[in-house]
Amino acid sequence: MAFEGLAERLQATLKKLRGKGKVTEADVKEAMREVRLALLEADVNFKVVKDFVNRVKERAVDQEVMKSLTPGQQVIKVVNDELTQLMGGSQSKLAQSHRPPTVVMMVGLQGAGKTTTTAKLARYLQKQNHHPMLVACDVYRPAAIKQLQVLGEQLNVPVFAKGENDRPVSIAQEAVTKAKEEHCDYVLIDTAGRLHVDEELMSELADMREAVSPDEILLVVDAMTGQDAVNVAERFHRELELSGVVLTKLDGDTRGGAALSVKAVTGCPIKFVGMGEKVDALEPFHPDRMAGRILGMGDVLTLIEKAQANVDAERAAELEKKIRQQQFTFDDFLEQLEQVRNMGPLDEVLGMLPGMNKIKGFKNLQVDENQLARVEAIVLSMTPEEKAHPEIINASRRRRIARGSGTQVQDVNRLLKQFNDMKKMMKQFTNMTKGGKRRRGGFKFPFMQ
Repeated sequence: MAFEGLAERLQATLKKLRGKGKVTEADVKEAMREVRLALLEADVNFKVVKDFVNRVKERAVDQEVMKSLTPGQQVIKVVNDELTQLMGGSQSKLAQSHRPPTVVMMVGLQGAGKTTTTAKLARYLQKQNHHPMLVACDVYRPAAIKQLQVLGEQLNVPVFAKGENDRPVSIAQEAVTKAKEEHCDYVLIDTAGRLHVDEELMSELADMREAVSPDEILLVVDAMTGQDAVNVAERFHRELELSGVVLTKLDGDTRGGAALSVKAVTGCPIKFVGMGEKVDALEPFHPDRMAGRILGMGDVLTLIEKAQANVDAERAAELEKKIRQQQFTFDDFLEQLEQVRNMGPLDEVLGMLPGMNKIKGFKNLQVDENQLARVEAIVLSMTPEEKAHPEIINASRRRRIARGSGTQVQDVNRLLKQFNDMKKMMKQFTNMTKGGKRRRGGFKFPFMQ
């Protein structure tokens, strides 16, 4: 997960201040020394680190903070505020032209995931009830046009493409005209990349900018390249006047330095972040929410938005009623499992809850996708009556279900026990407002290790 190392260091450092009844200037200096090291290890630009630490230190030793009833908490608030400002302060939304279509040029080096990100942005716009068109202007990379066409077909989004011998600038111009005819309100141009920045590439992109007057020029960069991503952003911004940055692979094993540096160094806001391989794994970037996640405060708003996008409200109300009446079935279980999976990796979803990082064992939580497939196979091997009434599943039925799902009887026994435990826990959660006691010990979902 992105920022994992940085988050652990910062949270450990600030934890020392949190419970202090009195915080001295020496305490703040010691904490800032640790913060400085943590940021540098996360590959944050050294000038950015210096400015950040100085701003926090200046605000943290203010008399109002020092003499407050909770000085430790106030210092943490200062760090949170400055971290938010460092990443842009507030969400920078995608432009929308008053005279459609809105033209978006996607630029970047090869290997950053530009073509896939262009398709992901189309999917994001679809969810916002827009009608995007994809444009294949990378005529140099083998199979780039075909890749975009395949992605467009998956999304049911029109793709404008011509031959590899056509000029990219002409393709872009014709695409904008075609989009107007077909009433598409966004044109997403997948431009050619290079292994490194060169004059020929920049000249072509500059000509395209002049020809189609884009409302947005978004640079797609790989967050895992650290400071190199910031250097690339600087060069592209100097040549093309970028309107924003999309960071890909932010869900990978990255230190997060690019996300914390790019706005401060280039002035370009981060507009989206790629959080996975799926076509819907593109999220708007919220500096305040990311700061909260880094400092262990959770990200409840993003979690709520994910739930709203993936959970049917009427079905949820019906499910709550079933839980209260102890009528939760294996069919309901499969449906809920699919909805949760659509929200993203379970460990990341749980990580958005405030305080989850403090729970013992949470950092080692792993979701075993193979085990999840086995669980689904077991449930799908049950008859409709068995799914609705698991209590009727006797020894012979368990053997039949195990054979049908390619698993062992012990696997079926384990799932049935965990399912019963889950039903009890869900019942207790719904009764908490009535004075129900929280169950001690807990249990593991059948797809966790």
